[in-house]
Parts: sequence; C-alpha cells; structure tokens
Amino acid sequence: MSDFQVLIKRLDPDLPLPKYSKGGDAGADIVSRIDITLAPGERALVPTGISIALPDGYVALVHPRSGLAIKHGVTMVNAPGTVDAGFRGELQCIMINHDPHESVTFKRGDRIAQLVFQRVERAEFVEVEELPGSGRGTGGFGSTGRQ
Repeated sequence: MSDFQVLIKRLDPDLPLPKYSKGGDAGADIVSRIDITLAPGERALVPTGISIALPDGYVALVHPRSGLAIKHGVTMVNAPGTVDAGFRGELQCIMINHDPHESVTFKRGDRIAQLVFQRVERAEFVEVEELPGSGRGTGGFGSTGRQ
C-alpha cells in the first residue's frame, strides 16, 4: 500500500521503474541509463532514464547505495541529492569513486542509488535582534563531545 503517488515518465523504455527490493524498505532502487567506468577519484553525472513529478509538499532524496560504498568506495558527491516537487528533468546522480586504486564499472541497468520520499515543511523566516538561549549555545563542530 502506498502513501501517495509519484508520477513517473520512463525516458528509456528498456529500463525498469524504481522498485523497493524488500517490504519495509525506505528507498526505491534506481538504475544507470548508461555504461560508465569511474577511475579512482573520478566523478561523473550518471543519468537514470526517469523523470518524476511529486505532489507539492514532498521531496525525493537520492541516497547512495551502502553496498557500492563498502564494496567499491563509490558514493554520491552531493548525498543526498534533493529532487524538488517542481523539477521535471531526468534524475541524474553525481557519482564518485573514492577507491584509491581500482576503477569501477556500471552497466546500463545496474542499481546506482535509491529514492527516499519525505514530506517537507516550508518555513517562515523571522528576523530578530537576538536568538533565545539554549543548552548548546554557539558551540560548533565537536563541542558536544567535550567534557
């Protein structure tokens, strides 16, 4: 059972639509539209062969696949990628190979990322002279780990 509908346009009729691999999965697998090899340290924009239309109030987040990260050192440069409700172009993933020695090859149809959908809230920005205090204050990176 679905919570809402995502309209999808298949830009390549031979590629599968996004699919949840197991019941309860948060992410639906998306695939590469092309064959591509990433050399060590190389990044590339990899098209997926689909476009989507989300209802207002939703976002699609494109997450890297953990299996690619652990087995090959491959992730996405801007993880997670943000697909706004108004975007209608082809979904593409900015992939990077962090392995220092080995290239990695993706074949057309290989799973490269996953789509996670979330509701979003729109904020009203209210300018103030001073912010209210908090237990953390202005402590930055690593400040909560200090004793």
